[in-house]
This record gives sequence, structure tokens and C-alpha cells, in this order.
Amino acid sequence: METGILPSQYNGRITLLLLLSCFMAATGGFLFGYDLGISGGVTSMEPFLKEFFPNVYRRMKEDTKISNYCMFDSQLLTLFTSSLYIAGLIASFFASPLTKTFGRKASILVGGAAFLAGAALGGAAFNIYMLIFGRVLLGVGIGFTNQAVPLYISEMALPRHRGAMNIGFETGVAFGVLVANLINYGTQKIKGGWGWRVSLAMAAIPASIVTISALFLPETPNSLIQQTGDNNHQKARHVLQRVRGTDDVQQELDDLIKASSISKTKEHPFKKIVQRKYRPQFVMSIAIPFFQQVTGINVITFYAPILFRTIGLGESASLLSAVVIGLVGLAFVLISMVLVDKFGRRALFMVGGGVMLVSQIVVGGIMAALLGDQGALSKGSAYLVLILICVYVAGFSMSWGPLGWLVPSEIYPLEIRSAGQSITVAIGFFLCFIVGQTFLAMLCHMKSGIFFFFGGWVALMTIFVYFLLPETKNVPIEQMEKVWLDHWFWRRFLMEEEGTKTQVT
Repeated sequence: METGILPSQYNGRITLLLLLSCFMAATGGFLFGYDLGISGGVTSMEPFLKEFFPNVYRRMKEDTKISNYCMFDSQLLTLFTSSLYIAGLIASFFASPLTKTFGRKASILVGGAAFLAGAALGGAAFNIYMLIFGRVLLGVGIGFTNQAVPLYISEMALPRHRGAMNIGFETGVAFGVLVANLINYGTQKIKGGWGWRVSLAMAAIPASIVTISALFLPETPNSLIQQTGDNNHQKARHVLQRVRGTDDVQQELDDLIKASSISKTKEHPFKKIVQRKYRPQFVMSIAIPFFQQVTGINVITFYAPILFRTIGLGESASLLSAVVIGLVGLAFVLISMVLVDKFGRRALFMVGGGVMLVSQIVVGGIMAALLGDQGALSKGSAYLVLILICVYVAGFSMSWGPLGWLVPSEIYPLEIRSAGQSITVAIGFFLCFIVGQTFLAMLCHMKSGIFFFFGGWVALMTIFVYFLLPETKNVPIEQMEKVWLDHWFWRRFLMEEEGTKTQVT
């Protein structure tokens, strides 16, 4: 097959404009992470529970016979957390045509504005309806930003730096979780019991940054070319020259124009993506976000403070433990950023999967052996569980955390790119909703077995990556078809296309 130019032949360097563009776009990841951390923290705060979930509060304080694993089991409480994700799922499909027609910037701007409104409503809530409606608005914001931001970063970055640049999104997620946990730890100590309001309302700060910065970000060259009008080619050339730091961008521009011409002959991208020749991308658009969610990471990010209260830590110690987890997560996302373009995506998937599997099995074993329905773990055992969960978070943060966003954002041809990314985001949100809505009930019924449940999925997804995910490092987005043509399994779907067999031979 004709592979075109090698990625090293694209001219360019890391410019200040590129760094600023990707940094500002990755702030969208901060929004996602902040919400993950905040929602888990405030649901363990006693004043918040007393205000909105009095039945859970009374059960925790007064029911001495209830199982450790069941004291927080409340569908209304889980609806507070999971309503955001069902809203994000629906919003992601509206984001797809907006991102394709008006550009990546437009979706980032809409997402930031919706998140800003949701933060204000959540902080001011005086009943459960305001609280959940605020969460829905946050979900709309995250649905738009999660759809557009990874695409934006992947399209702006040079192929040889795309992995590290895109992991900026997950770095934002990890940093958002850490900041949220720190804020929760601080606001929990506010006398008067209104600290949770501060935690929810402070989401307005990153939302403002995203909204304002979206006004000044350049649109991606891919998006400009995809929009009609010959003048857009000149705009795309100008953006490429600025973001690459060189006037010699003709070869990259030609590849983008060629990919755009092909994409404009393909109508109805959601119908196209289910065709046989797009089977590899379609499978990955579902499998990668599915596996990312069934790692069990949301057990930690949603409910870490609740989980630590389950094993016997106090309110303050539980929130502080969540801070430690946030620090570990951020550190290993940064390590992944350094390693991903050197060692590749597959190596990090395999190492991270092994680390997660071992830590989950050991945590499940400790809780099965030492934590009954009443009482608590000894202090030593509780902190051993904390260490093992940190090991698990380290494994996730160097593999399925960042790569679950990176790999989907770089594998789709332009003609199905917005549709593919929407499916990826929607599947992720749907699983977030399912896990968020069912976890506390699962914890009540499965007890320590929940760690073995998620461990089984980690084993399966590691096998899936080993056999079915090709390496994509350093491959230009517009030439990504080659990795599927070279793969032992997926090539059969592409070689049936007219002329493909001739090219390969």
C-alpha cells in the first residue's frame, strides 16, 4: 500500500501557540475531573447528606445493625452522581453535528457555558430538584467538551508529539480530581455545614477559563478545511504555519485537503461508521470506552471517600485519603505523557492492566478476609488498602485513563471522525451512568466481591488489547488506515474494498 510521507517528513516544531492551544483545550479535562472528585466528596459530607439525603444520614448515624457495605445504598443519592452522565450521553450526540459543521471551538465554547450555569445552580441549590438540574447542566457541558477537546488536541499536534499532547486532556482530568479532593478536604472543615456549596460552586472557575479561552483559540486546520469555501484553505494554511512555526507546511496541508475531499463524499457519518470497511474503528469506538469504565475506576473516583468510610475511616481521614489518591493519579498521568510516544500505546496498556489486576485481587482478598458486615478494618489494614488502591490508580493513570481518550481520538478517518468520537463519548457516559447508578447497590450485595468483578474485566480487556489493538504511535492521523491494513485480524475488512488488495500487494 502507498503509505505517503513518513511522519518525520511533516515540518514543524513545538511552538508557544501549540502549547497554549492544547493547554487551554485540556482545561476541558479539568472540568471532567473536578466533577468526578467533587461529587464523591460532597456525598460523604454529613451536612450535605443531612440537607438532601436525610434517610442516608440517619442510617449512617443511627442504624447500628446495617451492613458496612449497605449504609450508603440509596438510588436518590446515586442519581445525584449519575444524572450528569446520562445528560452527557445525550449531549454528545448533539455535539457531533455542531463539532463537524461549526468546528471544535464551538463545541468547547458551548460546553464551558453550560458547565458554568450548572456550577452556579449547584452551589445555590436549596432542594433536590435544583441540585439534580444543576448536575444535568454540568452533564451537557461535559458532553460537549469531552467530544471536542480530544479531537482538537489530536488535530493540532504533530504526529510525533500527539500522544503526549493528547494526554494533556487526561492530565487535566487527574489535576481536576486532585484539586476537587483538596477543596473537599478544606470545605468539610467550614463551620456551619455549608462547605459543600463552596465545593460545587467553585467549578465555575475552570468553566470560565474554558469558555473565555475558547473565544481566542485558533480553529484546527482539519476543521477549517472541512468547512466549505476556498478561503478556508488559506485560513488553514495560516493556522498550520503559526502552529508549526514554519512556512513550509504544503505536504501536511495537501494531506488534510485530500482527506477532507474524501470525507465530503461520505454523507451520514453515523451510517457510514457501521459499514464493513470501518469495522475496526467502529469496534474500538465501543470497546475502548466500555473497557475504560469497567476497570472499576469510578468505584474510586466517584466514591473513594464513601469507600474509605465503609472500611472504617472517619470523614476527614476519608477525604484526605482521596487527596492522596488524586496525587498518585496526577503523577502517573504525567509519567504516561513522557512514555507514550517512546514506548507506544500497547506497552502502557499491558503494564497498566497487569498492575490494576493484581491490586484489585489483593484488595478484594483483604476485605473478604478482614471486613465483616459490622465493625471496621484495623488501622494498619485500612492503610494497606489505601496503598493498594493507590497502586491500582497508578496503573489506570498510566494506561486506560489517558489512552482511553487518546487512542479513539486518533484512529478515525475525517469522514467519520465526529461520529466516532461521539460514539466513544456516549458509550463512556452510558457506562458512567450505569456504574454510578448501580455501584452502591452492587457494593451492598456483592460486598468485597465487587473488586473481583472488576478485576475480571481488567483481565479480559488486557487480552483484547494484546490481540486486537494495533500500535498507533507516530502515525499521522490522515494515514492511520495503514495500521489496520497491516494488522493480522482487521486487514480482512479493509482488503475487500475495491483496489485495496492491489495496493497492498
